[in-house]
Amino acid sequence: MDLDKIVKECQQCDRRAQKSLYQIISPKLLGICIKYCKDKALAEDLFQEAMITIYNKIDQYKFKGSFEGWAKRITVNTILGYYRKHQFFEDFDENQNIIDDNFEDQTLDFSLHELLEMIHQLSPKYRIVFSMYVLDDYSHQEIASALEITVGTSKSNLSRARVLLKNEIIKKRKALNIE
Repeated sequence: MDLDKIVKECQQCDRRAQKSLYQIISPKLLGICIKYCKDKALAEDLFQEAMITIYNKIDQYKFKGSFEGWAKRITVNTILGYYRKHQFFEDFDENQNIIDDNFEDQTLDFSLHELLEMIHQLSPKYRIVFSMYVLDDYSHQEIASALEITVGTSKSNLSRARVLLKNEIIKKRKALNIE
């Protein structure tokens, strides 16, 4: 069934269309939540909250741009709202030096699952900025605006996340005797 048709039927409060929409977009949106949240139960809760918001605001979707992009934005904003509410972000003194970590792309002998596990070990403030910047291609300005932090804080948190991930990769490589 055509996604635009399903969305139009959802706008008319059609329960079957809502179920179809859920089945179509839930894997992607839940995947986004899992990417940003260390705890699977929290990811599932935030996913459900995002779905409720999507259903409640579906009348606001004007069929300009992709529906999935619109739903993804709501999902990311739901996650960020949770982290802002729980004050996981701190300001960064822009006069403080940002660590120059020279984090370069390397051939990694780790699965995507193993890399996501390493990302999940980061504190929320580092994990969220890293995920937004590296995985979802947000700019530092967009991150700063979404998280209500400064651009300097965004850059600092990304730099620190990269250092921590690099150190974890080095540690795991040594444990596996990979050079």
